[in-house]
Amino acid sequence: MLLSSRPVFWETQLRFIRYFSRRTQLLGQFFLFSFYCFAIAGNTHAQEDDFWADLRSGNHVVLMRHALAPGIGDPPDFDLEDCSTQRNLSDAGRRQAEEVGVLFRRNGIDKAHIFSSQWCRCLETARLLALGPVNELALLNSFFRQREKGKTQTWMLQQWLERQDLHQPLILVTHQVNITAFSGIYPASGEIVLLR
Repeated sequence: MLLSSRPVFWETQLRFIRYFSRRTQLLGQFFLFSFYCFAIAGNTHAQEDDFWADLRSGNHVVLMRHALAPGIGDPPDFDLEDCSTQRNLSDAGRRQAEEVGVLFRRNGIDKAHIFSSQWCRCLETARLLALGPVNELALLNSFFRQREKGKTQTWMLQQWLERQDLHQPLILVTHQVNITAFSGIYPASGEIVLLR
């Protein structure tokens, strides 16, 4: 359940959502999903401080949906090697990604391990964060057109995550369908989900 049914959007339309601490079973493993919504009435500074403290704690992962890229899915002539055939970030999306990076730095996180889907809109989002080198990770690629791959790919991502060192913040830039399959959360463009 959300703290607010309609969170207030910041200028960048960046939202942080946090679900009340609840356990969710995922392919036989348990993950605790943190829920954050800064721009609501109440103790928003404390919630925001909790978010950044949790991220710096060494046992959390950020899943981020790529920034604003108008449309749904990709055109029929989609080619992973050719950005001109893909749905790409708008100017507002580029500003959004840059501002997310500024927000991280303003809160003491000036570098992170960043992995991205190989889609151009995700890679550009990840690079515009300016928090470190961006590594392509096929496990983060969209399975929007091939939903039958979702369960296996999600399981493989879970296995990959269990082997990662989380002493430095880990940011995974991916797609709505991937985040939803992994967490049950339906993120908006540029939205961040923090997982422990």
